Amino acid sequence: MATFELYRRSTIGMCLTETLDQMVSSGILSPEHAIQVLIQFDKVISLYIYVRVRVTLLLLQGHLHTYRFCDNVWTFILQNAQLKSEEGQETVDSVKIVACDSKLLTQ
Repeated sequence: MATFELYRRSTIGMCLTETLDQMVSSGILSPEHAIQVLIQFDKVISLYIYVRVRVTLLLLQGHLHTYRFCDNVWTFILQNAQLKSEEGQETVDSVKIVACDSKLLTQ
């Protein structure tokens, strides 16, 4: 499965597809424009997937503000987080961690 298909089948991807279908059916949007919207959606998702930063975290500490599990994807939001690595320590207002099972990406 292509990586973007995982996101197309997510809640937001399905809602986007349904909305575009309704807009095309009611004549608000042409099918060509709907396809362009989906292509842009895939490009944005690809940027998030293929931009990778190698960080070895020795410690991640902060206040867990929000967590959720939806469509096999975990999302954690930490506030007042301290990131300690070999290079030093950084304190940030907010950190968002998104994680999914890597096996889902290769199916």
